[in-house]
Amino acid sequence: MAKPSAGRLKASAITHERDMSIKTVITIILLCGSSSCFSQLSIEDCYRKAQANYPLILQYDLIEKTKEYNLKNAASSYLPQITFSAQATYQSDVTEIPFDFEQIGLHGMEIPSVSKDQYKVAIDINQAIWDGGNVSSQKRLLRTQAEVEKKDLDVSIYAINERINQIYFGILLADAQLKQNRLLQDELQRNCDKVSSYINNGIANQSDLDALNVDLLKAKQNEIQLAHTRRAYVDMLARFIGEDIAPDTKFAKPEATRPAVTGNNRPELELFDARIRNLQAQDNRITAGMMPRLGLFVTGGYGKPGLDMFEDKFKAYYMAGLKLSWNIGTLYTTRNDRRKIEAGIRSVEAQRETFIFNTDLDITQRNAAIDRYEEQLKYDDEIISLRNAVKRASEAKMANGTLSGTDLTRDINAEQSAIQDKILHEIELLMAIYNLKYATNN
Repeated sequence: MAKPSAGRLKASAITHERDMSIKTVITIILLCGSSSCFSQLSIEDCYRKAQANYPLILQYDLIEKTKEYNLKNAASSYLPQITFSAQATYQSDVTEIPFDFEQIGLHGMEIPSVSKDQYKVAIDINQAIWDGGNVSSQKRLLRTQAEVEKKDLDVSIYAINERINQIYFGILLADAQLKQNRLLQDELQRNCDKVSSYINNGIANQSDLDALNVDLLKAKQNEIQLAHTRRAYVDMLARFIGEDIAPDTKFAKPEATRPAVTGNNRPELELFDARIRNLQAQDNRITAGMMPRLGLFVTGGYGKPGLDMFEDKFKAYYMAGLKLSWNIGTLYTTRNDRRKIEAGIRSVEAQRETFIFNTDLDITQRNAAIDRYEEQLKYDDEIISLRNAVKRASEAKMANGTLSGTDLTRDINAEQSAIQDKILHEIELLMAIYNLKYATNN
């Protein structure tokens, strides 16, 4: 048997290596997809998921369905209205004609009388020709009522964003503090190792090492507290968005960019407008109620007597005609009803102006908070740099045996306090920016 050439062996090896590389890449992708090793959440994702998961979201569909049912019911007023009735009566007396044919010489003649027992079965059909705009005004009122309910839901669901802000930035703050806490523990551990060697060389005392160990234990204790705080925030966020959040999920830190305030776009303003439109629709409804109605009617029946009351037997009958009706009694209350609607519109306008006024104050306050945090951050790096220089000098003195461990931990904690202040200012700035976005919906 001929042996394979070296070229064929080399090509086969390259092909095998390429196939293995492809399989490796696919395996890594599948593993990363199945485990959430690269999962990440942004605050915008949380807004969207929390609103979609909120139980009130189901109300939108219910409001729309209710509106459609009501509109169909209102439109049915244009359909022929059919009424069935049946009646059986007995009267104590009936109409008689007081005329005596005997007196004028007409013998054997008499006028028939009506029976005291009477029966009637009838069907009435009424068809509206013109209703004075009653149905159209009713439809408009139903639409504006549904719009008010939807806008009210918009306000309730938009309020979720403010709660998401508090939770999301609470997680970011806990993450940053945990990260810095681990750096502090590493630094304290390094100094503990150094001081241990100093003790062996007779430069430091056991009390110096104890001072550092106390701060190391406090840092570990603080890490536990921060981890529990973060877990509580993550659990609350998971409930809001309706999803389990993996422990290794990364929370994206937003850009600290102040939004351009182009106006107040809060959903509350649309709610106020919808309420005014609803009140205006009620006013149109009053106008329609003052108009006359014109319609056709047909009545068919069977009874005793029929239309000829002197024919005392069961007989079918019908009548048809044109009917005009006008309820003038509505004029008595129209003025007061309109005044009530005008008062309601003024009340809504006053509520809107109050909301705009309070929102403007809120925007001013949030802008001032952003300015304050930006100014504070300008000095944080310089303060940290100076605290770090003091700490390094203390470490050098400790190495020379001219500084106690208590003094060293004081300077380490001072630097850490400056770093924590910067972390807090950064998160406060981000939260102030997103609270400003919430205040203006921009």
